[in-house]
Amino acid sequence: MVREFDDRPALPLWLLSIAALAMVVYLYLIFCWVPTEATMGIVQRIFYFHVAAATVQFTACFAGGIAAILYLVTRESRFDDFSLSANETVVVFGAVNIVMGTLWAKPIWGIWWTWDARLTSSFLLLFLYAAYLVIRPAAPVEHRASVCAVVCILGMADVPLVYLSNRLFRTQHPSPVLGGGQNSGLAPQMYVVLFSGMAVMLLLWWCVMRVRVRVARLDRAADDLTRRANELDDLRRF
Repeated sequence: MVREFDDRPALPLWLLSIAALAMVVYLYLIFCWVPTEATMGIVQRIFYFHVAAATVQFTACFAGGIAAILYLVTRESRFDDFSLSANETVVVFGAVNIVMGTLWAKPIWGIWWTWDARLTSSFLLLFLYAAYLVIRPAAPVEHRASVCAVVCILGMADVPLVYLSNRLFRTQHPSPVLGGGQNSGLAPQMYVVLFSGMAVMLLLWWCVMRVRVRVARLDRAADDLTRRANELDDLRRF
């Protein structure tokens, strides 16, 4: 049976407009509204991109991991499509997270990179999901979704280690500013910008996910049609 698809746009204009407006407001808050940090100066503003990207990366890890588990339980292709889409966004936002971190590290630490617990575990997380994208097209079609689901679940298991690394180990990375104990925290305006950034980045992520899931479903339908055409062609030969 040929699948039917909703012909409505994957990304409604109203949602795209809200996301674009929210991003403009967020940029205004970062560069014009929030006060400059007293010690690090203007370079500290990278913090708002760095943390927001990491938040989306972790969210995408769990979204893709849960979808992968649901696929293994139900064998429904829609969960595999969602997991694939989420895992691709992990790589994108994970790369933004690490790039922003290195740009921030150079003027503050004097080095671009160091192999401490937080940075190493973050790199491992990005490497696992990049490996997922390499393995997926190389895996046999009949086992592709199952193999990738296992890789995805392993990647999701690394997220708590990344999050807790600067609590469990001595690292070059700063101690947590949220829930980090005595003398941790931000100025009230910085909290507003930080949480606004998380919300805006998650909205942007959801817009990307809606489009990517639609593309994944269309790719699957195209593959099904190609397979059926090849089967008919084989029948005609006999």
